[in-house]
Amino acid sequence: MADLALGSVYIPLPSIVDILLGNEAEKESWNIILLSSRLPRAIAAILAGSALAVSGLQMQTLFRNPLAGPYILGISSGAGLGVAVFIMGFSVLGISLSSSVWFANYGIVISAILGAVLVLLLLMAAIAKLKDIMTVLILGIMIGSIATAFISILEYFSQEDSLKSFVLWTMGDLSSVAPDSLKMLFFIVMIGLVAAFTISKQLNAYLLGEDYAQSLGTNVNVTRYLVILVTALLAGSITAFCGPIGFVGIITPHIARMFFKSANHFYLVPLCVLLGINIMLLADIIAQLPGSDKTFPINAVTSLIGIPFIFWIIFRNKKIAALN
Repeated sequence: MADLALGSVYIPLPSIVDILLGNEAEKESWNIILLSSRLPRAIAAILAGSALAVSGLQMQTLFRNPLAGPYILGISSGAGLGVAVFIMGFSVLGISLSSSVWFANYGIVISAILGAVLVLLLLMAAIAKLKDIMTVLILGIMIGSIATAFISILEYFSQEDSLKSFVLWTMGDLSSVAPDSLKMLFFIVMIGLVAAFTISKQLNAYLLGEDYAQSLGTNVNVTRYLVILVTALLAGSITAFCGPIGFVGIITPHIARMFFKSANHFYLVPLCVLLGINIMLLADIIAQLPGSDKTFPINAVTSLIGIPFIFWIIFRNKKIAALN
């Protein structure tokens, strides 16, 4: 409720309840602000928080690395490259996306997911060849740098309108999701979350080691590819609609394990969903700068929240290693 009440204009909680129930508010402007702006943004925050948290949990399980996540491993960069090719690549060819809203909306989603899948497949190929997981982590960062380089080339040759659209997209914006796009995003995220919960048993076995998982009847290769598809679906779709949102996928699984003290994915997946939602709603409240008509990019806020937590994870693991 706080995310709906706070902003440049404060809306009392009783008025919010009346508006959501279909009753008339004290001020007509409150209806417009709530239903046209704050409610869609809050729903986008809920979807983004849950999707990024679960995709981060799956990446940390797959790579057995506490710092793994869509942002760190270059998955979001791959999705960004896909969107950049779609937005600015067509601009270079002289094709306007404004002629078809359907083509623009669905094209961004498909290109982002394809970019995310491509990066994940490259990382999985590296895992098959490399034994050191930290090397894979470095490879992910390198892939992100390569994607950034290609994006820079597209930015240099693109037209001004397309460049501006892409730059605004990279800052992250929950309010940019249109109502029709929000329905599509909800459908995609729900499919991803259900799929993530469905493979919880396989991920629990995977944590015990590949050999032990196979002895329990788990097909390790199939599990890997399912994680790839689910993560690409969740992270790619959120990145496409809301822009890059970093660190939520890394810190949320750690907070969930701190609360539950377990690695059971049947409990961690729904807990990550709840915690991810709360983190994103908190970040959105901060980004709106209550009482001011200014706003912060949501990606900047999540980074400011996440980076200190990353430092804490690193020093905490170092202390544990020293004790052992």
